[in-house]
Amino acid sequence: MNKEDYFISLFKSKKIGDDGAVVGNYIYSNDAFFENVHFKKEWLSLDQIAYKAMIVNISDAIAMNAKPLYALLSIAIPSTYSKNDLKLLHKGFKKASKEFKIDIIGGDTISNNKLDISITIISKTKKPLLRTGIKKGDYLAYTGKLGGVKKDLDRLFENKKIDKNSRFIKPILRQKFIKKSASFLRAGMDISDGLFLDLEKLAKANNIGFNFFKKIKKGKACSGEEYEMLIAIDPKNIKKVKEIAKKEKIELHIFAKADQSIYKNRCLKNHF
Repeated sequence: MNKEDYFISLFKSKKIGDDGAVVGNYIYSNDAFFENVHFKKEWLSLDQIAYKAMIVNISDAIAMNAKPLYALLSIAIPSTYSKNDLKLLHKGFKKASKEFKIDIIGGDTISNNKLDISITIISKTKKPLLRTGIKKGDYLAYTGKLGGVKKDLDRLFENKKIDKNSRFIKPILRQKFIKKSASFLRAGMDISDGLFLDLEKLAKANNIGFNFFKKIKKGKACSGEEYEMLIAIDPKNIKKVKEIAKKEKIELHIFAKADQSIYKNRCLKNHF
């Protein structure tokens, strides 16, 4: 049994199922970023941890074609942290919020034996990009290059260093590309759990399968925390989306078509 899917299924709200909940013109999204689950303190500096915690939450808003406006931070902080440690955390939160013009408006802080962060992002959109809406014959594509995050994570587990610009440390979000192409897309989401796992979510949401015409190695397709975009495109809009990707200097990999086959994920599920 997938306990995550089961637990979520216990909640009956129709607003559950996308990267965030759409309420009117606003989108509310939340993600956790916990020590020894999403990161180890030996891997990242405190400002890098805070920055990434913000970015992975902002990614949900970007993936839904929304402009992030406000953030609420809930942080469990070890009592051993010094004033300088707190300043470093603030530095990371401030850097990300300034980059995306987000106002941090509150939240909660408690003492804990490790660093745990939970962030709620409030964003606004005129036309949300949802996971549903895929039709038979639509093309599936992803942006950028996949696999690098898993390679760097493996290196960290081997106590090796990774480049300071690694996307494990500094995820790259496709804000301009999504903003310009959203009206030409059927559906979309960010790749947070890995391409194959996130394709499974699209398959279930749309009751559809996928016919691959490009082989994708598991090393790439099972790499989580990539935060590239996974999108579905109406065939008549392929040329336009390619043009936008080229203009934004983004690699666009078209790898499958939606059909009525049964999709089978080939990656391990690792939430719990």
